[in-house]
Amino acid sequence: MVTAKTTSLGRPPPQLAGGWEIGLLLFLVLIYLGGAVVNPTFFGSTEALHALLRDTSRVGIIAVGMTFVIANKDLDLSVGSTYGLIAVVFARLFASSFLDLGIVTTVVLCLLLGAAIGLLNGVLVTLLKVPAFIATLTMLFIGRGFVLALTHGQAIYYSGKARDYPLFFHFGETNIFGFNNQIAIFFVVAIIGAYVLAKTRWGYETFATGGNEQAAVYAGIPTNWVRVRAYLISSLSATLAALMAAAQDKGVTPLYGVSWELTVIASVIIGGASIVGGRGKVIGSCLGAALVVLIDKVLREGWPITRSVVIEGEVIEVSARYTLPAGAVLVFLGLLLVLAVLIEPYLIRRQWAGRFWAWLRRRPPPAALETGGVALEAVQTKGAMAADMEFSAKGLGTFLARRDALAIILTAVLWLTGLALRPDYWWTLSNTFAILLNYTELALIAVGLTYVIAAGDIDLSVGAVLALAGSTAAYFLKVLGADPMTAIAMGLTAGMIAGLVNATLTIGFKLPSFIATLGMFYIARGLAAWLVAGRQLTGWSETYNLIGRKVNDVLLYFGMSLSPGLLRAIAEVVSVQTLWMFLVAVVAGIVLAYTPFGLKVCATGGNLRAAAYAGIDTNRVRFLSLMLAALCATMAGIINIAYFRSFNPVAGQFRELDAIASVIIGGGSIFGGHGSMIGSLAGAAVITLVRALLQLNVQGFSMPQHWINVFIGVILIVAVLIDIWVRQANILGRLRARIAKRAPTGAGTHG
Repeated sequence: MVTAKTTSLGRPPPQLAGGWEIGLLLFLVLIYLGGAVVNPTFFGSTEALHALLRDTSRVGIIAVGMTFVIANKDLDLSVGSTYGLIAVVFARLFASSFLDLGIVTTVVLCLLLGAAIGLLNGVLVTLLKVPAFIATLTMLFIGRGFVLALTHGQAIYYSGKARDYPLFFHFGETNIFGFNNQIAIFFVVAIIGAYVLAKTRWGYETFATGGNEQAAVYAGIPTNWVRVRAYLISSLSATLAALMAAAQDKGVTPLYGVSWELTVIASVIIGGASIVGGRGKVIGSCLGAALVVLIDKVLREGWPITRSVVIEGEVIEVSARYTLPAGAVLVFLGLLLVLAVLIEPYLIRRQWAGRFWAWLRRRPPPAALETGGVALEAVQTKGAMAADMEFSAKGLGTFLARRDALAIILTAVLWLTGLALRPDYWWTLSNTFAILLNYTELALIAVGLTYVIAAGDIDLSVGAVLALAGSTAAYFLKVLGADPMTAIAMGLTAGMIAGLVNATLTIGFKLPSFIATLGMFYIARGLAAWLVAGRQLTGWSETYNLIGRKVNDVLLYFGMSLSPGLLRAIAEVVSVQTLWMFLVAVVAGIVLAYTPFGLKVCATGGNLRAAAYAGIDTNRVRFLSLMLAALCATMAGIINIAYFRSFNPVAGQFRELDAIASVIIGGGSIFGGHGSMIGSLAGAAVITLVRALLQLNVQGFSMPQHWINVFIGVILIVAVLIDIWVRQANILGRLRARIAKRAPTGAGTHG
């Protein structure tokens, strides 16, 4: 009798911590020792280690919650805004100068608000089917708008009243053992989170949902609740971190939580979690948080240097400290996010560390981890029902069935609303010119983004690329004294390099487009501030500014004058940039609607796999679409500094939100496969008119700018929901059909 040989599968992978976490710990020690060598006055002290652990505590607690979300194959971009908003709400509720509530009531209300934000994120992503990055990105902007609106851009302090509640505020102070209480809270949260994720049913359900949601459903796991639960944990983690900050600082500033979503996501990915779900360890995320905070501290603290100063002919050596310029830290954090995401497929899944260790010991290498993870993937072209309605409709229904009809109707309604509210102002040429200029920049960005969204991708960096191109052109004009053509060329080069990086990461390295462009969002914004040292630049040749002037101003500059009449009135209103935008839009619209490339764009976004089977080079289509979006944003940035005759580092802020909303309102599908230039231009008009109406002074009242951004965020969510449920799922048509089916037929006999 021959006995069958059995092959041992070896030890199961560690659930709480393993080799990757040990490597992170060693790397953390090396970075800290490097900081001590570079800046011994700071990192060589025990206070520095204590400050590192204290600051890591808040980031680490949020990272614990984010681990559950990312392991679910989701993403939460709203944690930074949630952190800032909870801290601001705490200050408004507790401070004597505002509502002056007690500490228990204030904390309970903050916890309820945090739970509500997490529940809203979860419902949007699961029940309402909004893509996670769109839902939480919108919540990021809405939350940031609330923070700025509630603080009015000013800090709020309550240190006097805090002395009446020593028990709560002691959480932010040093205890009798010599370390901050936040560190103890962090360790408790980390231990609980690690145990829950690794050893309980909650963790099993989380990994099953993130690894293969469809298989998890077949196994009886309530995947929707698992994902909602993860968002609740994430939001409550951010709430706890905000309460800890409130206890420590006894006040709040409008900058609370800015860019923290970047820091937290990078921490979790560095900690070994997979951006495609199904894997993650809380201990790794906490070590990743410590590493990111340490790198941030090393960059911000700088290193000591000696300067020679000449005073009355005598050279005096002065101790100083070199720190990186404004925006540099943001650049490094953006790069860190991209590198962290690349670590997962190229190091962790390929078992690089294990293979290297096996090679050193001359043993067989471990098997590479599975690179798939999706057993069944539906093949579906979105929006088929909406397309069928367009073909079958007749008469007025033909227009109403169009995907861009809503945007066109809204444009007309909003314009008439402005005319009714302020006819004395709304109908004037100066107001028309102002609205048209604001519209031009947004419409130009929306032109390129239409291609990206129709191809099934997203570009979150368009506003930052606008700022990068504008800062580069302004730097060459002002600092280097370059001629206008050189400045334009360099601005175009900077913007197109950013687009090339986006396209290469998305197509070449297979990163999700929202991750690649999110990294570029921070990198480009940081580079723009770094290049101009965080200050505003102005005062260059008026020749350059002609591309942002009205047509009549350009003619007068060259010594030409139009006779009074209609032509001159139009030339005094229409600007060069508006004409350029319409030219770009016409060309892009013709290409998208009437050429093979446009059909390939929509086919790629509608069904990537089917398009590839049909012989379409989908990688080339997506690559060119991302490059076009960068080009349009670059042109908008170059024109921006010509119109304002200056560059401001906040240029292009919130433009990515406006542009995405414009395309979706205009009939584009967030799932890809649809897009029209007329619709996107009409959507940009809707956003522009909404901003103009909210800023309109009606009987002495006008909406503050920060609240306007909140409204735009709400509009984006509504537009996405309309796309999903009205256009894609045809919920109104299904409702009409159900009503008609239940209605009595009225059939009878006639005698």
